[in-house]
Amino acid sequence: MKIPVIEDLKSIYPPDRLLLQSAQLAPYESDGLTCFRSKPAAVVLPETQKEVIKTVRWCYENSVPFSARGSGTSLSGGAIPVKNGLVIALNRLNRIVRIDPQERTITVESGVVNLKVSEAVLSHNLCYAPDPSSQPICTIGGNLAFNSGGAHCLKYGMTSNHVLGIKAVLPDGEVVQLGGQSLETVGPDLTGFYCGSEGLFGVALEVVLRLIPKPEFFRTMMVAYDAMEAAGNAVTRIVSSGLLPGALEIMDGLAITAAEAAVDAGYPKGAAAILIVELDGEKDAVESDFKRLKTLIEETAATTVKVAQNDAERIKIWKGRKSAFSAVGRLSSDFIVQDGVVPRARLGEALAEIDKLSKIYNLRVANVFHAGDGNLHPLILFDGREEGALHKAEELAGKIIKLCIRMGGSITGEHGVGLEKKAYLPEMFSAQDIRVMEHVRSRMDPKMISNSDKMIPGGEAPALVSQGLHPLEKQGILSRE
Repeated sequence: MKIPVIEDLKSIYPPDRLLLQSAQLAPYESDGLTCFRSKPAAVVLPETQKEVIKTVRWCYENSVPFSARGSGTSLSGGAIPVKNGLVIALNRLNRIVRIDPQERTITVESGVVNLKVSEAVLSHNLCYAPDPSSQPICTIGGNLAFNSGGAHCLKYGMTSNHVLGIKAVLPDGEVVQLGGQSLETVGPDLTGFYCGSEGLFGVALEVVLRLIPKPEFFRTMMVAYDAMEAAGNAVTRIVSSGLLPGALEIMDGLAITAAEAAVDAGYPKGAAAILIVELDGEKDAVESDFKRLKTLIEETAATTVKVAQNDAERIKIWKGRKSAFSAVGRLSSDFIVQDGVVPRARLGEALAEIDKLSKIYNLRVANVFHAGDGNLHPLILFDGREEGALHKAEELAGKIIKLCIRMGGSITGEHGVGLEKKAYLPEMFSAQDIRVMEHVRSRMDPKMISNSDKMIPGGEAPALVSQGLHPLEKQGILSRE
């Protein structure tokens, strides 16, 4: 980006919110996928929605590529800057705009941290269900971009199941309102269309979220096994019984070791796997289901069963699981987190294959995953200082992704495609499918400047959409500011 062009930004931002020096830009070069880096030309720190809108319009007028960024917790490279482009950092767009306890909704700006949403409505006995492991840090805008889930997605669903409305500025600078304040909508599901678009459709400014009543009662159980297969079989028994836990999570021995070293969660030493099962809801119903759950667990090959007796013990069990990704850093200087999905019935088979691949590549793999919906999170450990180690780790990651596709699953469950997995999109979708994606993306962003080079292979706009046409029929579908 030429210096005179950057100078134009000074009309929007004061010096302390326009970052240009190398030391200032360094923290924005990467995200949670730390093995990839890209240096932006500048970073801006807007404090109002109007500043974001002005910035996006300026980018469009000057054909400057840009990427929006929250807390940078993306694990697929989705928040890595476009080289020599502009980063729009949204953490200061952190206002809670409106709380409506009667309608059970909350309207927040996109820089609000996920956990802050539940804290804001706690006095109304409500909460926000999606709870990624990065919940104390990640922002609602990032959750929206990648359709994040979390440990409780088995029962409560993903971000898309809790978004009612979105105010966004599209890549051409137009401000639109998608959806609204109600679960009942007329016409296309535009919030569902926008959710999971990984920043290719511009910048979300405000999001209307659906809230749920805070569960009255919890029963949380940690069960240890001396074999991963036994833990997988327990999941099959629980789900086939008709029980619907709030969460159903598995960690393998390597992940257990890391979590124990980091937070002392009280997991049994030497266990090959632990299963965390949580029931939530009205007390009588939970207690009834818990009796059934205990009977089911007794029929499995459990070596240790621990039931949380109070909130402190429940939080301790979950602290180990929530910190598993960062805790693995104690075991390895570098690691790649994968995010493939397999049909639940093939979990055991998939894990056995990953174990074989781990031995073939001589790389340790820690497994942490949402067992209830088959969403695997294998963490591939390597030493980036060794020549060729990153390439070998990436090759193993690719084998795991192809394994998931072969088993009828997906290349991502909640981390997104980003930079990391876009080369595998053609493995899962046909050429025609991808052409449709490119067509839709190009209609939304004719200049291809919004989070360029992410998700979709290639990046050139198809010739047939270079007509300045808008992606949606504007009349009656999109409301403009």
